[in-house]
Formats: sequence, C-alpha cells, structure tokens
Amino acid sequence: MGRISLLKSQRLAVLPMDSYDLESELAVVDHHDYPGEYDALTFGSWSCHVLANGSGADSDLAFRPHGDELALTELGKRLPAVMSVVTDHFSLDRLQWVRIFALHDGGIVPHVDFLEFEEPGTRLQVPLRTSEESLHSENNIVYHLRRGEVWKIHTTDPHSAGSTSAISRLNLVLDYAGSEKPVEIRGDIPATEPVRIMDRPEPTEEEREELLDSCRRLTAATMRPAFRRFVETHFSRHLHAREVFDWYVEAARRSGDEDMVAKARAFRTYCIEKRSLREKFEW
Repeated sequence: MGRISLLKSQRLAVLPMDSYDLESELAVVDHHDYPGEYDALTFGSWSCHVLANGSGADSDLAFRPHGDELALTELGKRLPAVMSVVTDHFSLDRLQWVRIFALHDGGIVPHVDFLEFEEPGTRLQVPLRTSEESLHSENNIVYHLRRGEVWKIHTTDPHSAGSTSAISRLNLVLDYAGSEKPVEIRGDIPATEPVRIMDRPEPTEEEREELLDSCRRLTAATMRPAFRRFVETHFSRHLHAREVFDWYVEAARRSGDEDMVAKARAFRTYCIEKRSLREKFEW
C-alpha cells in the first residue's frame, strides 16, 4: 500500500473495452511505418503513431503544444473504432494530440517530459492491447497498466516503459493542454482489481559490478546499445530511474575514456534535467 501512495501517476477510470471491435484496426497500427522520431530515447521495438494533431499530417508526430483545431491524420481516418473510444469517453476540450505508442521487446529510457516547454501538459494513456510483461515506471516504482485502464501519467518525474513480450503493447495516448484542470471522462465502469505494483528485488553487489564492468570497452558505436542493459535492470531490480544514469556514468568512467564519460553525462542531462525545443541527442 505504501508504494501505491508514493506513485504520482493515477488510475483515473476503467473503460468498457469489450464494447469495441478493435482487433482489425490494431492490426493496421502493427503494420504502420514509424519514422524514428524518438530513436535517441528508445531501444528495441518502440514506435509512435499519430491519429490526430494540429496539422493532420501523419509525419507530424513529435509532441509540441499548439493552438490549432484537432485534425485527423490519414491513420486516424483508418481507425474509426479507436477514435470512437476517444470521442465516447473523453472531453475534446484542450485535446491536442491523439497517438498510439507501440512497444514490444524494447522500451523507452527514463526521461522527463515537457522540459523544453514553459508549462507541462496532461498525458493520459489507455492500453488497447497489453500483456503482463509490459510495464511502466516512475522514479523507483514499476507498475502495470491493464487493458482499458485510464492513467494520468506523472510526466515531470523520471518515468519509463519496457516490455519483454513478443506481443506488441498498444497504448492510446491523449495529450491535453494545461496540467491543472482535470479531464472529463464519461462512461467508465467500476475498477475490479487493485493497481498493479511489481515487486523487484534489490540488486546484489555482484550484479552491480558485473553491469558496471560491462562498459570497460565502451565506444561511441556501443554507447546506445549498452544503455539498454541499465534500463532493463531498472525494471527487474529495485533501482531508481535516476540511478540508472548514475550507474551508466560510473560504467563509462571504467572505460577510461573521458569522451564516453562526457557523453553519458550529456545523455543524463538531455533525458531528465534540461533540453531545448527541437533539440536532438546525437549518440
């Protein structure tokens, strides 16, 4: 119960997902191209697909606040049942982006959203398809979002997502302007299960040393794939999201290459401390 009370992300509602025939439309998302907008922050099979935004362009998928009228993309027009979940249950007032985040056998590194903007927005996520292996994290807590649960993600603390499943988890993601006013949710059903918090053992000293030593031959070409093991350890062991970067910087030091140490520190800054509008991290 204590860890649930520490979780800043909130389960707001549960939707009647069995009322919607989504399988054929989710198969469309499975085969939809992703141009790699967030590659610096992801590993394995993570992708983003936009259904509605301010421009109506499929290629316009990187979040930014806007004052335009919400417009369906070509993908959004092909997914009427998914869009019905949005219009049936959520207020459209202040809604700026409708996207689907897809994930299997991969993840997104711990990060803080909205660092480059003056005001944070409100992000809701609803799993349309998921499995027990698909997890989210916030600070030092790892938790599971069940199908149909509506979650307000606390985006201004380090958070992450990861999955070892071969089944692609598809989360509906709704971004609203502003963070103070609650989003109206209609037609929800009672929750029948408690919030699912995952138990993780403490890392042993042997595990820590083995992971740190794995970077003794770190190079510019191996820095990005090497970081994946640190994120995976965060999901399997009781390791705070910020400690992922502490361990990675220490591991880079063991390479004896100051350029690797500087790059590891710069990645920490980019992910959880400070970045500018449209800044791209170059590995």
